[in-house]
Amino acid sequence: MKILTVDIGTGTQDIFLYDSRLEMENGYKLILPSPTMMVRKKIKAATSLSGDILLTGVIMGGGPCGAAIQEHIKAGYRVYATAQAAKTFNDDLEVISSMGIRLIGEDEVNDLHKKTTHIEMRDFDFEQIEGVFTSFGVDLNDLKAIAVAVFDHGNAPSDVSDRKFRFDYLDETIKSKNRLSAFAYKCEDLPEIMTRMRSVTESACGLNVPMVVMDTAPAAVLGATFDPAFGIHERMMVANIGNAHTLAFRLGPGGIEGVFEHHSGSLSKDKLDNYLRSFADGTISRESVFLDNGHGSLLYSETPYPMENADFNLMVTGPKRDKLVGSVLKPLFAVPFGDMMLAGCFGLLSATADLLPNLSEEIHRSLDRRVGHGVTPWSLD
Repeated sequence: MKILTVDIGTGTQDIFLYDSRLEMENGYKLILPSPTMMVRKKIKAATSLSGDILLTGVIMGGGPCGAAIQEHIKAGYRVYATAQAAKTFNDDLEVISSMGIRLIGEDEVNDLHKKTTHIEMRDFDFEQIEGVFTSFGVDLNDLKAIAVAVFDHGNAPSDVSDRKFRFDYLDETIKSKNRLSAFAYKCEDLPEIMTRMRSVTESACGLNVPMVVMDTAPAAVLGATFDPAFGIHERMMVANIGNAHTLAFRLGPGGIEGVFEHHSGSLSKDKLDNYLRSFADGTISRESVFLDNGHGSLLYSETPYPMENADFNLMVTGPKRDKLVGSVLKPLFAVPFGDMMLAGCFGLLSATADLLPNLSEEIHRSLDRRVGHGVTPWSLD
């Protein structure tokens, strides 16, 4: 049984082809530039050639490609975009127009295509991924499922902060289903507000393979729990320090006992140390994190867990985890199945087992092969 898992971040897209016939460590894996970084490169090339740009496609991750678009406009060149492609940079089309992006209808695309550098916007490109595997003689025609993770702020009303809207979504999801895999969905169950996730499913339309879509940070945290060191204590904090966002969960007997989220670029080692310490001991507030340009922090357990307590440990994953190298918090650096960069893929795999019960037995058998503990309870009801 094969399942393609793709964790799409700001810097990289991390790809793991699960094959139930192989040990997890022997699964085929790729760490490639993220879609937004690839689009950024195309935009910068168009700027250097002094040409106009046409953006079509669907909503995808912004960040680096959004900054490149602003530089292109500032240099005096035009950017044309269909509404769905433009929403990559902001859900409000009036804001898009104020940025200098010229909105067009689908009927105008063909004419502009001849006069501009055409860039198609999408996070998930199955044909491109399949082409890489095929070039190495690996067939993807027999997939039983596809699982993709992206970070989605959600479609916030124009008068509501994206950061507040996302954190309200995190809060509501945890209160509804207290497990990390609650942030994963089958295509037909995706909330309307999760526009980036919905665009991923549109990009996969026609593949006729069951698909699971999940938020990146909970996927990485869930995957990190498959490190053999997880579970040595009754309560642990797991932090994913990504290229753009840092998210931490407090996990205990009651399930998810707290959540914290901020922007990685705003966090020095000392600042992150202080935030995680206050998150553990319960002195942190949602308002203070929000006012510091973060998303927030919420606690669902009133019991404080000081980091000095030998019965409470911090586990860290993510490409920016070096922010905690040498930390006074003495974190454990997660390496599930020998590969930190695939933590999100392993989390996706675990969530897929929850959502597609017909595949769960084989997936759980593979995940339970690790040395140490069995399948983590944080993915289950």
